[in-house]
Amino acid sequence: MFTELEHYGHEQVILCSDPQVGLRAIIAIHDTTLGPALGGTRMWQYASDADALTDVLRLSRGMTYKAAVAGLNLGGGKAVILGDPHTQKTEMLFRSYGRFIESLRGRYITAEDVGTTVRDMEWIRMETQYVTGVGGEHGSGDPSPYTALGVFVGMKAAAKITFGTESLSGKRIAVQGAGNVARHLVGHLVKDGAQVTVTDIFEDKARALCEEYGVAYVEPEKIFDVECDIFSPNALGAVLNDATIPRLRCTIVAGGANNQLADEERHARMLAERGILYAPDYVINAGGLINVTSEIEQWSREQVLRKVESIYDTLLRIFRIASENGILTIEASNKIAEERIAQARHIHRTFIGSPTIRNR
Repeated sequence: MFTELEHYGHEQVILCSDPQVGLRAIIAIHDTTLGPALGGTRMWQYASDADALTDVLRLSRGMTYKAAVAGLNLGGGKAVILGDPHTQKTEMLFRSYGRFIESLRGRYITAEDVGTTVRDMEWIRMETQYVTGVGGEHGSGDPSPYTALGVFVGMKAAAKITFGTESLSGKRIAVQGAGNVARHLVGHLVKDGAQVTVTDIFEDKARALCEEYGVAYVEPEKIFDVECDIFSPNALGAVLNDATIPRLRCTIVAGGANNQLADEERHARMLAERGILYAPDYVINAGGLINVTSEIEQWSREQVLRKVESIYDTLLRIFRIASENGILTIEASNKIAEERIAQARHIHRTFIGSPTIRNR
């Protein structure tokens, strides 16, 4: 366990247990150089505790890089609740979890993620102020529309580089996943004239989405074989691996899922060697994080939309850096994130103990 923490460079990992309400959770704080660690809480049935730990460590590291590249003054954190989100949710489970978050006194701020909802965040809010994505007048609500918007404009940036035009009209797009992000994304794609194919491990959700927008359905295992211009992973992570990458029949990978690459460097290189442009996941899916940050920074809806739409320019910059330096796109985005964190760490070290200058 400690070897894994050292590998990813984490500051702190907290195990949370409350048997009376059925709570088993892990909170991972990766890096707080830029600010408090903000990241969603995922509820999922993992095959093992080890799988849950690996997932939360990878996810929280991704949040550090996501916030850094997006220019946000936040660190990276993530949490997982081990359990079935369809049958094991209770008010007291989430309130107990909220007490654990409160005990961290602001080092970690949570939000909605896979398997959790705005209602769950409101239960957490009963016990702690360190939660975003709640409903009501002062809440930012469901972040998925903003994640989807970021993925959509990111696709357009990738299309501009690959096809010479940002228009997605007539482009064939294979969407893996039919959750909230995918549903909003498909709406954008259909409106822009794209030809969309959808799948999900929950067939009823996928077919309902296909019926709503008049798009094609394919069985989950066949999505990697669909001939398309853009493959868009919008479900769980590690879907780009030794088995699936050779099957892809696309020229761009751009989707909202976290940790799409099972092995970051090796599988990014496999994509590049096949001539597939990869839009780094933590860059293109930052819209949701930008939205929940609005509760902390008190941004207007217009400011949030402008920041989400700027993902387009950020990706163009990453593609340019990668091309000019002969490096992978994930290496280019990592470089941007690490340089910003290093500069902030330098400032903190430089001014430790310096006297504060106050206006008289």
